[in-house]
Amino acid sequence: MFGSGDDRSEVARRHGSRARGRVRWALGGLLALALLLAGCTGGGLPTPNGDTPERAAAELAAGLTKKDLTGVEFVAAGSADVNASFQTLVRGMGPVTPAVSVNEVDRSGSAATATLDVSWTFPGVPQKWTYTSTAQLQDDAGRWKTAWQASAVEPQLNGSNRLSQRRVTAGRGEVLGEGDDVIAKLRPVVRIGIDKTVVDGEAATAAATRLAKLVDIDPASYVKKVAAAGDDAFVEAITYRATDDDRPSNADVFAIKGALPIQSEQVLAPTRDFARPILGTVGQATKEIVDGSDGAVVAGDDVGLSGLQKRYDTTLRGTPGVQVRLLPLTSGSSSASPSPSAGPGSPSAAPSDSPSSSASPTAPVTVFEAKPVAGKDLRLTLNVFLQELAEETLADTKPASAIVAIRPSTGAVLAAANGPGNKDQNIATTGQAAPGSTFKVVSALALLRAGVKPSSNVKCPETLTVDGRRFKNYSDYPSSRLGTITLKTALAQSCNTAFIGSRTELDDGDLAQAAASLGLGADYDTGFPSFFGEVPNDASGTGGAAAMIGQGTVLASPMAMAAVAASVSGGRTVIPVLVDGETAKTIAAPLTADEAKSLTSMMRAVVTEGSGRSLADLPGPGVIAKTGTAEYGNADPLKTHAWMIAAQGDLAVAVFVNTGQSGSKTAGPLLKDFLEGAR
Repeated sequence: MFGSGDDRSEVARRHGSRARGRVRWALGGLLALALLLAGCTGGGLPTPNGDTPERAAAELAAGLTKKDLTGVEFVAAGSADVNASFQTLVRGMGPVTPAVSVNEVDRSGSAATATLDVSWTFPGVPQKWTYTSTAQLQDDAGRWKTAWQASAVEPQLNGSNRLSQRRVTAGRGEVLGEGDDVIAKLRPVVRIGIDKTVVDGEAATAAATRLAKLVDIDPASYVKKVAAAGDDAFVEAITYRATDDDRPSNADVFAIKGALPIQSEQVLAPTRDFARPILGTVGQATKEIVDGSDGAVVAGDDVGLSGLQKRYDTTLRGTPGVQVRLLPLTSGSSSASPSPSAGPGSPSAAPSDSPSSSASPTAPVTVFEAKPVAGKDLRLTLNVFLQELAEETLADTKPASAIVAIRPSTGAVLAAANGPGNKDQNIATTGQAAPGSTFKVVSALALLRAGVKPSSNVKCPETLTVDGRRFKNYSDYPSSRLGTITLKTALAQSCNTAFIGSRTELDDGDLAQAAASLGLGADYDTGFPSFFGEVPNDASGTGGAAAMIGQGTVLASPMAMAAVAASVSGGRTVIPVLVDGETAKTIAAPLTADEAKSLTSMMRAVVTEGSGRSLADLPGPGVIAKTGTAEYGNADPLKTHAWMIAAQGDLAVAVFVNTGQSGSKTAGPLLKDFLEGAR
């Protein structure tokens, strides 16, 4: 019999509940079966709280990448303790960090194995160190954690060893001169400084003061440098060439407690001053260089600090290498991981990596090595003999000075010497000064192109006024050469008024175009610091008048004026070459053979009958030359630059003295000495 309606509803409710229970049981059985099958195939579903071994593996990879495991959870071990152990393992890797990513996670029940892809990148080293490692993971009461082992960092780490890397410096390329003569190479030096492992505090200050006085450097600066250095530092005071006569004896250095002379090597030229402003120097990279190198340079690397050594540093420096080794743990620096205490359900917990007390240190093992690639040599055209000769010629010249020698047949810069008064400034190739009457060679070419011949008559008055400005000849100009003379005589005797008066033959731009045909005034990228000069286009007024005699706004470097002499001698436009493979092509109207022939005859007259007669008795091919004196400054009387350019055979030379009596009296004797020595 059926009961009341309420009874029937209750029966129906209970029946429905049992039916739903059977459905839930069936689904639960299927889910358990799915989990069982998934465990057998390496997959898995989250723990009841939603955690997964993939999350734990990613957490570990991130910590390894940051080289900081304090944010990683470990089985029965504190993160700080594990991280301290980890830091011991990787301290020898320095500041480099690995890039670690999870390749796959293989789960088996409450344990899992994560395969990690590891990649180390070393500053300036193209090759990366890549490998795979594995890490053990466990479900610890519903939370997946890492069961720490050192091998997760690198497979061969076992608790008795640690990682260490050292940078292998590439051999620096040499700087070679003409004929591959070695200019800059590793040469023996002695580094003198204070060893702070021997002295510290007031003793270090006293030692630094005494040493600074011994080697003649500023004591206050050096004391400050020593005080700021670490307790284990060797603080260099000065470096001497091993052959330097002024180097203090080892006995004098050792007499200061904590002071040491250390034998070493450094890239140096043959002498301390050999082409120094051009070649530059090599030394340890500054912080600014390291910071701006995008990782290619690290602290302690030797790099070019100035000049061509700096400009071509990447080529010369080469590519560093690196060696990564497994080294034995030193006493007191165990990398042992904290031993996880086995808890319920954790039979697969990783054992401790702690070496037993009886374990002997392991021998060093190289696990990765990238060989350095030596730098390439930098080939220059400098002739070692002529460079040294030029520097010796200028050795006693107190004002700023320079000598540049060029081979007309090739444009090769054979010497680019800067005098002792330059204070390491490269005046030889980048100096800027009015060239004075040496520029009349350019003016003569412009007049030749305007139709004036060497034999054409020009007027040479004692003075000439242009737009209210009075121009005159130099003080000892021969009166017998005033009046009407030929253009050839005007150049030989260097008549200012004749050239200024002839400016009306020229149009705007003529003077600048003639200068460019002689290698002056047009800018070129030659691969080395160079200034080719400036020549105005305007031929009118006092500016145009002054330009005709190399004054006003006309500027040139000794190199540019040597190019003028080389162009005349070589019969073509010569653009100087200093760095092998860096040859600039002229952009000017070419100098013709006939033009060069006319200029040669006029410059020869400078030697045979004019202001360059001091060169007439030089043996060998006939010398062509031009003297120059250019006023500058605001003193009364005005100071003067002294110039002289010349060519003999396949050698063209420019001599410049910033302040001198005149071209013939100041620059002339220096040029003669150089040509005599160059024979």
